[in-house]
Amino acid sequence: MTKITLALTTGVLLVSCSPVDQVLPAVRSDLAPTGTLRAGINHGNPILAQKDPATGELRGVTVDLTRELARRLGVPVELVPYDAAGKMTDALKTGAWDIAFLAVDPQRASEISFTAPYLEIEGTYLVPANSPIRTTADADREGVRIAVGAKSAYDLFLSRSLTRAQIVRAPSALEAVDLFVADKLEALAGVRAALVTASARLPGSHVLEDRFMVIAQAAGVPKGREAGARYLREFIEEAKASGLIAQALTASGVEDSATIAPPAPVN
Repeated sequence: MTKITLALTTGVLLVSCSPVDQVLPAVRSDLAPTGTLRAGINHGNPILAQKDPATGELRGVTVDLTRELARRLGVPVELVPYDAAGKMTDALKTGAWDIAFLAVDPQRASEISFTAPYLEIEGTYLVPANSPIRTTADADREGVRIAVGAKSAYDLFLSRSLTRAQIVRAPSALEAVDLFVADKLEALAGVRAALVTASARLPGSHVLEDRFMVIAQAAGVPKGREAGARYLREFIEEAKASGLIAQALTASGVEDSATIAPPAPVN
């Protein structure tokens, strides 16, 4: 995948932030209504976040963005971890988080106000040894069963676009790998970087060279929090331009797994 390129200069590593006392009360109320910035973090996608299996500590680009945003707001942070984006989306109904980092999708946009994307990630397939599937288009045929993490961005996309293949869902992306192996399915859908990691454990398998979608990763808040949504959009654009996102990706070792999204106007 194309290496990260910065929108502006690479010399600035931190977002240029306004003083805490200049943050409007309505913004702080929208983004941290409990007095704490509660952020939904999907560690099921290692490009976005990683979870230490021993300590449970979270790290990665979305964690760094959350902490910088909290610093700007002048509030403490609570990281709310999920191993699948679908589970994080479902948790919106319980008010478990105030901001979240997840892929933009029309279905999700009915409940979430998204920023412009900050990262672009490829969605593609892993196929077993000797598979006749050579391109992503080849997978959409009768008799092909595709494992996916339920309610992931690629599940939502494929549910709209596939006409012949059968989607077989697992609760998370990691469990989709197990399902793919156990049921000897014809393909496994996912984020390219995660599929490359999975392929290393599955002799003979390989990741297709092309992609079926570009997964646009963004930040979002529950609908109705317009002051917070506007502030978050501005924050994400600054984070792209300043180099904060590039620095965070490099620090977590995934700089070759995603492309920083181009600048976008702030509405």
